[in-house]
Amino acid sequence: MRDLPRANLGALFDPGDLVVANDAATLPASLHGTHLQCGKTIEIRLAGWLSPSAPVRFLAIVFGSGDYRTRTEDRLPPPALSSGDRLQLGPLQAVVKRILDHPRLLELSFQGTRAAMFTGLAQHGRPIQYAHGPEPLALWDVWTRIAARPVAFEAPSASFALNWRTLHAWRRREIGFATLTHAAGISSTGDPALDSRLPFDEPYHIPECTVAQVARAQLRGSRIIAIGTSVVRALEAAANPDGSVRAGDGIATGRIAQGTPLRVVDVLLTGVHQPGESHFELLRAFADDGLLASASAALTACGYRAHEFGDSMLLNRQPLLYRREPAPRAT
Repeated sequence: MRDLPRANLGALFDPGDLVVANDAATLPASLHGTHLQCGKTIEIRLAGWLSPSAPVRFLAIVFGSGDYRTRTEDRLPPPALSSGDRLQLGPLQAVVKRILDHPRLLELSFQGTRAAMFTGLAQHGRPIQYAHGPEPLALWDVWTRIAARPVAFEAPSASFALNWRTLHAWRRREIGFATLTHAAGISSTGDPALDSRLPFDEPYHIPECTVAQVARAQLRGSRIIAIGTSVVRALEAAANPDGSVRAGDGIATGRIAQGTPLRVVDVLLTGVHQPGESHFELLRAFADDGLLASASAALTACGYRAHEFGDSMLLNRQPLLYRREPAPRAT
Protein backbone atom coordinates (compact mmCIF):
# COMPACT_ATOMS: atom_id res chain seq x y z
CA MET A 1 0.00 0.00 0.00
CA ARG A 2 1.24 3.49 -0.90
CA ASP A 3 0.06 6.66 0.79
CA LEU A 4 0.14 9.88 -1.24
CA PRO A 5 -1.81 13.12 -1.80
CA ARG A 6 -4.64 13.13 -4.32
CA ALA A 7 -2.71 15.66 -6.38
CA ASN A 8 -0.16 12.92 -7.09
CA LEU A 9 -2.75 10.35 -8.14
CA GLY A 10 -1.56 10.42 -11.74
CA ALA A 11 1.79 9.01 -10.65
CA LEU A 12 -0.01 5.67 -10.29
CA PHE A 13 -1.26 5.77 -13.90
CA ASP A 14 0.63 4.93 -17.08
CA PRO A 15 0.53 6.78 -20.41
CA GLY A 16 -2.25 5.21 -22.46
CA ASP A 17 -4.42 4.34 -19.45
CA LEU A 18 -8.03 5.52 -19.74
CA VAL A 19 -9.79 7.15 -16.79
CA VAL A 20 -13.60 7.06 -16.94
CA ALA A 21 -15.71 9.27 -14.65
CA ASN A 22 -19.42 9.78 -13.98
CA ASP A 23 -20.58 13.26 -15.03
CA ALA A 24 -24.05 13.02 -13.43
CA ALA A 25 -25.15 16.05 -11.45
CA THR A 26 -26.92 15.44 -8.15
CA LEU A 27 -30.61 16.18 -7.66
CA PRO A 28 -31.96 17.92 -4.54
CA ALA A 29 -33.69 14.63 -3.77
CA SER A 30 -34.72 15.14 -0.13
CA LEU A 31 -38.18 16.68 0.24
CA HIS A 32 -39.92 17.50 3.51
CA GLY A 33 -43.67 17.85 3.53
CA THR A 34 -47.02 16.59 4.74
CA HIS A 35 -49.08 13.45 4.29
CA LEU A 36 -52.37 15.18 3.50
CA GLN A 37 -54.61 12.33 4.67
CA CYS A 38 -53.39 12.54 8.28
CA GLY A 39 -51.53 15.87 8.43
CA LYS A 40 -48.29 14.34 9.70
CA THR A 41 -44.88 15.53 8.55
CA ILE A 42 -42.72 13.27 6.41
CA GLU A 43 -39.46 13.25 4.51
CA ILE A 44 -39.33 11.76 1.03
CA ARG A 45 -35.98 10.71 -0.42
CA LEU A 46 -36.14 10.05 -4.13
CA ALA A 47 -34.22 6.84 -4.77
CA GLY A 48 -34.69 5.76 -8.38
CA TRP A 49 -36.09 6.59 -11.81
CA LEU A 50 -38.80 4.12 -12.72
CA SER A 51 -39.10 4.60 -16.47
CA PRO A 52 -37.95 7.05 -19.16
CA SER A 53 -41.55 7.05 -20.38
CA ALA A 54 -42.76 8.26 -16.95
CA PRO A 55 -40.29 11.05 -16.10
CA VAL A 56 -42.21 12.27 -13.01
CA ARG A 57 -42.53 8.84 -11.40
CA PHE A 58 -39.97 7.65 -8.85
CA LEU A 59 -38.99 4.98 -6.41
CA ALA A 60 -38.74 6.67 -3.01
CA ILE A 61 -37.85 6.09 0.62
CA VAL A 62 -40.13 7.72 3.19
CA PHE A 63 -39.43 8.66 6.81
CA GLY A 64 -41.54 10.23 9.53
CA SER A 65 -40.72 13.59 11.10
CA GLY A 66 -37.09 14.57 11.63
CA ASP A 67 -34.13 15.22 9.37
CA TYR A 68 -30.64 14.08 8.48
CA ARG A 69 -29.25 15.00 11.92
CA THR A 70 -30.80 11.77 13.21
CA ARG A 71 -29.13 8.59 11.97
CA THR A 72 -31.25 6.90 9.33
CA GLU A 73 -31.31 3.79 11.53
CA ASP A 74 -33.02 5.84 14.25
CA ARG A 75 -35.50 7.80 12.11
CA LEU A 76 -39.17 7.65 13.00
CA PRO A 77 -41.32 5.46 10.75
CA PRO A 78 -43.67 7.17 8.31
CA PRO A 79 -47.42 7.31 8.87
CA ALA A 80 -49.41 4.49 7.30
CA LEU A 81 -49.57 5.16 3.57
CA SER A 82 -51.86 3.76 0.90
CA SER A 83 -52.09 3.92 -2.87
CA GLY A 84 -53.75 7.17 -3.90
CA ASP A 85 -52.60 9.16 -0.86
CA ARG A 86 -51.54 12.72 -1.61
CA LEU A 87 -48.32 14.31 -0.39
CA GLN A 88 -47.63 18.05 -0.20
CA LEU A 89 -43.90 18.59 -0.64
CA GLY A 90 -43.34 22.33 -0.62
CA PRO A 91 -44.73 23.64 -3.93
CA LEU A 92 -45.01 20.10 -5.29
CA GLN A 93 -47.87 17.66 -4.98
CA ALA A 94 -47.27 13.95 -5.37
CA VAL A 95 -49.49 10.88 -5.33
CA VAL A 96 -48.52 7.53 -3.84
CA LYS A 97 -48.89 5.01 -6.67
CA ARG A 98 -47.88 1.86 -4.83
CA ILE A 99 -46.56 0.76 -1.48
CA LEU A 100 -43.95 -1.86 -2.23
CA ASP A 101 -42.86 -4.71 0.01
CA HIS A 102 -41.62 -2.48 2.82
CA PRO A 103 -43.44 0.38 4.64
CA ARG A 104 -40.58 2.79 3.80
CA LEU A 105 -40.48 1.93 0.10
CA LEU A 106 -42.99 3.32 -2.38
CA GLU A 107 -43.61 4.53 -5.89
CA LEU A 108 -44.81 8.09 -6.25
CA SER A 109 -45.71 10.40 -9.09
CA PHE A 110 -45.46 14.18 -9.10
CA GLN A 111 -48.39 16.17 -10.43
CA GLY A 112 -47.75 18.38 -13.44
CA THR A 113 -45.02 18.43 -16.04
CA ARG A 114 -41.40 17.36 -15.81
CA ALA A 115 -40.36 21.02 -16.05
CA ALA A 116 -42.66 21.95 -13.15
CA MET A 117 -41.23 19.07 -11.12
CA PHE A 118 -37.65 20.24 -11.64
CA THR A 119 -38.66 23.79 -10.73
CA GLY A 120 -40.23 22.53 -7.50
CA LEU A 121 -37.20 20.40 -6.67
CA ALA A 122 -34.94 23.41 -7.17
CA GLN A 123 -37.13 25.55 -4.90
CA HIS A 124 -37.80 23.07 -2.10
CA GLY A 125 -35.50 20.06 -2.36
CA ARG A 126 -32.28 19.56 -0.45
CA PRO A 127 -29.41 17.17 -1.11
CA ILE A 128 -29.75 13.84 0.65
CA GLN A 129 -27.32 13.75 3.55
CA TYR A 130 -26.54 11.75 6.66
CA ALA A 131 -25.81 12.34 10.33
CA HIS A 132 -22.02 12.15 9.92
CA GLY A 133 -22.14 15.61 8.28
CA PRO A 134 -23.55 18.09 10.82
CA GLU A 135 -23.80 21.15 8.56
CA PRO A 136 -26.62 21.35 5.99
CA LEU A 137 -25.41 20.84 2.44
CA ALA A 138 -26.15 23.19 -0.43
CA LEU A 139 -26.64 21.79 -3.90
CA TRP A 140 -23.26 23.03 -5.08
CA ASP A 141 -21.63 21.01 -2.29
CA VAL A 142 -22.71 17.77 -3.98
CA TRP A 143 -21.94 18.70 -7.58
CA THR A 144 -18.57 17.54 -8.86
CA ARG A 145 -16.50 19.72 -11.16
CA ILE A 146 -17.64 17.68 -14.15
CA ALA A 147 -21.36 17.61 -13.21
CA ALA A 148 -23.67 17.76 -16.24
CA ARG A 149 -27.16 16.16 -16.43
CA PRO A 150 -29.05 16.17 -13.09
CA VAL A 151 -29.94 12.49 -12.75
CA ALA A 152 -28.12 11.23 -9.62
CA PHE A 153 -29.83 10.94 -6.23
CA GLU A 154 -26.57 11.11 -4.31
CA ALA A 155 -23.27 12.49 -5.52
CA PRO A 156 -20.92 10.29 -7.56
CA SER A 157 -18.50 11.27 -4.84
CA ALA A 158 -15.34 9.60 -6.14
CA SER A 159 -15.24 12.42 -8.70
CA PHE A 160 -14.64 14.94 -5.91
CA ALA A 161 -11.00 13.85 -6.33
CA LEU A 162 -10.96 15.46 -9.79
CA ASN A 163 -10.16 19.04 -10.69
CA TRP A 164 -9.19 20.76 -13.91
CA ARG A 165 -5.51 21.00 -12.95
CA THR A 166 -5.42 17.24 -12.39
CA LEU A 167 -7.12 16.52 -15.72
CA HIS A 168 -4.69 18.80 -17.57
CA ALA A 169 -1.74 17.07 -15.90
CA TRP A 170 -3.07 13.68 -16.99
CA ARG A 171 -3.54 14.90 -20.53
CA ARG A 172 0.08 16.08 -20.67
CA ARG A 173 1.12 12.55 -19.68
CA GLU A 174 -1.15 11.03 -22.37
CA ILE A 175 -3.52 9.53 -19.81
CA GLY A 176 -6.96 9.41 -21.44
CA PHE A 177 -10.15 10.76 -19.90
CA ALA A 178 -13.77 9.94 -20.78
CA THR A 179 -17.17 10.27 -19.16
CA LEU A 180 -20.48 8.48 -18.89
CA THR A 181 -23.69 9.39 -17.07
CA HIS A 182 -24.97 7.07 -14.35
CA ALA A 183 -27.89 7.87 -12.03
CA ALA A 184 -26.12 7.06 -8.76
CA GLY A 185 -28.64 6.00 -6.13
CA ILE A 186 -28.89 6.24 -2.38
CA SER A 187 -26.35 4.63 -0.06
CA SER A 188 -28.55 3.94 2.98
CA THR A 189 -32.22 3.51 3.84
CA GLY A 190 -31.82 3.05 7.58
CA ASP A 191 -33.29 -0.45 7.42
CA PRO A 192 -31.02 -3.53 7.20
CA ALA A 193 -33.46 -5.48 5.03
CA LEU A 194 -33.76 -2.64 2.53
CA ASP A 195 -30.05 -1.86 2.66
CA SER A 196 -29.32 -5.45 1.64
CA ARG A 197 -31.13 -4.73 -1.65
CA LEU A 198 -29.00 -1.70 -2.52
CA PRO A 199 -28.13 -0.52 -5.04
CA PHE A 200 -31.52 -0.30 -6.71
CA ASP A 201 -31.66 -0.45 -10.51
CA GLU A 202 -29.87 2.58 -11.97
CA PRO A 203 -30.07 3.94 -15.54
CA TYR A 204 -26.95 5.01 -17.39
CA HIS A 205 -25.85 6.47 -20.72
CA ILE A 206 -22.50 5.71 -22.34
CA PRO A 207 -21.56 7.93 -25.31
CA GLU A 208 -20.16 6.49 -28.52
CA CYS A 209 -16.94 8.47 -28.03
CA THR A 210 -16.39 6.86 -24.61
CA VAL A 211 -16.94 3.39 -26.06
CA ALA A 212 -14.40 4.17 -28.79
CA GLN A 213 -11.84 5.31 -26.20
CA VAL A 214 -12.38 2.14 -24.15
CA ALA A 215 -11.89 -0.01 -27.25
CA ARG A 216 -8.64 1.76 -28.19
CA ALA A 217 -7.27 1.42 -24.65
CA GLN A 218 -8.11 -2.28 -24.58
CA LEU A 219 -6.54 -2.83 -28.00
CA ARG A 220 -3.20 -1.43 -26.84
CA GLY A 221 -3.33 -3.31 -23.54
CA SER A 222 -3.85 -0.22 -21.37
CA ARG A 223 -5.90 -0.16 -18.19
CA ILE A 224 -9.47 1.08 -17.74
CA ILE A 225 -9.63 3.10 -14.51
CA ALA A 226 -13.09 3.77 -13.07
CA ILE A 227 -13.64 6.85 -10.94
CA GLY A 228 -16.23 5.48 -8.53
CA THR A 229 -18.43 2.45 -8.12
CA SER A 230 -21.15 3.94 -10.34
CA VAL A 231 -18.74 3.86 -13.30
CA VAL A 232 -17.98 0.20 -12.58
CA ARG A 233 -21.71 -0.57 -12.54
CA ALA A 234 -22.34 1.20 -15.84
CA LEU A 235 -19.37 -0.22 -17.73
CA GLU A 236 -19.87 -3.76 -16.50
CA ALA A 237 -23.63 -3.61 -17.21
CA ALA A 238 -22.83 -2.55 -20.79
CA ALA A 239 -20.06 -5.13 -21.27
CA ASN A 240 -20.12 -7.89 -23.84
CA PRO A 241 -18.52 -11.26 -22.98
CA ASP A 242 -15.29 -10.24 -24.78
CA GLY A 243 -14.98 -7.03 -22.71
CA SER A 244 -16.17 -4.64 -25.40
CA VAL A 245 -18.73 -2.05 -24.29
CA ARG A 246 -22.10 -1.15 -25.83
CA ALA A 247 -22.91 2.53 -26.32
CA GLY A 248 -26.27 4.07 -25.46
CA ASP A 249 -28.79 3.81 -22.65
CA GLY A 250 -29.15 0.92 -20.24
CA ILE A 251 -30.07 -0.14 -16.73
CA ALA A 252 -27.51 -1.41 -14.23
CA THR A 253 -29.26 -4.11 -12.22
CA GLY A 254 -28.23 -6.15 -9.23
CA ARG A 255 -25.09 -6.07 -7.13
CA ILE A 256 -21.50 -6.39 -8.19
CA ALA A 257 -19.88 -8.39 -5.42
CA GLN A 258 -17.49 -11.23 -4.68
CA GLY A 259 -17.53 -13.65 -7.60
CA THR A 260 -18.94 -11.16 -10.12
CA PRO A 261 -16.87 -11.38 -13.32
CA LEU A 262 -15.28 -8.06 -14.29
CA ARG A 263 -14.96 -7.71 -18.05
CA VAL A 264 -13.96 -4.05 -18.48
CA VAL A 265 -12.62 -2.27 -15.40
CA ASP A 266 -9.06 -2.90 -14.21
CA VAL A 267 -8.67 -0.25 -11.49
CA LEU A 268 -11.13 1.53 -9.19
CA LEU A 269 -10.75 4.90 -7.46
CA THR A 270 -13.30 5.03 -4.67
CA GLY A 271 -13.94 6.34 -1.20
CA VAL A 272 -13.13 4.60 2.06
CA HIS A 273 -16.00 2.16 2.64
CA GLN A 274 -17.01 0.02 5.59
CA PRO A 275 -17.65 -3.76 5.46
CA GLY A 276 -21.33 -4.51 4.92
CA GLU A 277 -22.01 -1.46 2.75
CA SER A 278 -23.10 -2.11 -0.83
CA HIS A 279 -20.11 -0.08 -2.02
CA PHE A 280 -17.76 -2.29 -0.01
CA GLU A 281 -19.38 -5.40 -1.46
CA LEU A 282 -18.43 -4.15 -4.92
CA LEU A 283 -14.78 -3.95 -3.83
CA ARG A 284 -14.88 -7.71 -3.24
CA ALA A 285 -15.11 -8.19 -7.01
CA PHE A 286 -11.66 -6.54 -7.27
CA ALA A 287 -9.81 -8.09 -4.33
CA ASP A 288 -10.08 -10.94 -1.87
CA ASP A 289 -11.21 -10.47 1.71
CA GLY A 290 -7.70 -10.79 3.11
CA LEU A 291 -6.39 -7.90 1.03
CA LEU A 292 -9.43 -5.75 1.79
CA ALA A 293 -9.09 -6.44 5.53
CA SER A 294 -5.43 -5.44 5.42
CA ALA A 295 -6.28 -2.31 3.46
CA SER A 296 -9.06 -1.35 5.89
CA ALA A 297 -6.70 -1.76 8.85
CA ALA A 298 -4.03 0.34 7.15
CA LEU A 299 -6.51 3.06 6.20
CA THR A 300 -7.78 3.22 9.78
CA ALA A 301 -4.24 3.37 11.15
CA CYS A 302 -3.40 6.24 8.78
CA GLY A 303 -6.53 8.16 9.82
CA TYR A 304 -8.22 8.05 6.43
CA ARG A 305 -11.70 9.59 6.45
CA ALA A 306 -14.74 7.64 5.25
CA HIS A 307 -17.99 8.78 3.61
CA GLU A 308 -18.58 10.92 0.54
CA PHE A 309 -16.36 13.86 1.55
CA GLY A 310 -13.57 11.69 2.90
CA ASP A 311 -10.38 10.32 1.41
CA SER A 312 -9.86 8.05 -1.59
CA MET A 313 -8.35 4.67 -2.27
CA LEU A 314 -7.12 3.21 -5.56
CA LEU A 315 -7.74 -0.51 -5.88
CA ASN A 316 -6.15 -2.61 -8.60
CA ARG A 317 -8.05 -5.67 -9.71
CA GLN A 318 -6.39 -8.91 -8.67
CA PRO A 319 -5.67 -10.97 -11.83
CA LEU A 320 -7.38 -14.15 -10.61
CA LEU A 321 -10.64 -12.23 -10.19
CA TYR A 322 -10.72 -11.08 -13.80
CA ARG A 323 -12.97 -12.65 -16.42
CA ARG A 324 -12.90 -11.72 -20.09
CA GLU A 325 -13.82 -14.14 -22.82
CA PRO A 326 -12.03 -13.95 -26.16
CA ALA A 327 -13.94 -12.35 -29.00
CA PRO A 328 -15.39 -14.84 -31.50
CA ARG A 329 -13.27 -15.21 -34.62
CA ALA A 330 -14.64 -14.72 -38.10
CA THR A 331 -14.61 -17.80 -40.30
